[in-house]
Amino acid sequence: MLTAILVVFEVVSALGMLVFVLLHSGKGGGLSDLMGGGVGSTAAGSSVAEQNLDRITIVLALIFGFSAVALGLRL
Repeated sequence: MLTAILVVFEVVSALGMLVFVLLHSGKGGGLSDLMGGGVGSTAAGSSVAEQNLDRITIVLALIFGFSAVALGLRL
């Protein structure tokens, strides 16, 4: 039962990271520009949308990492 839950966390976080990494803008802009990520930049050079994408991506990466370790210890 626990293994199935960990696998679900692993798959959902992997797919979420895939989507959110693609939303990040690179040197020439990314998919985030389609959602208004390039508009309204702050003085720091990064918009609120980019900062939120960073935070969500980091949280998903942590979930992915912890679930991978838990699956490794479980199996």
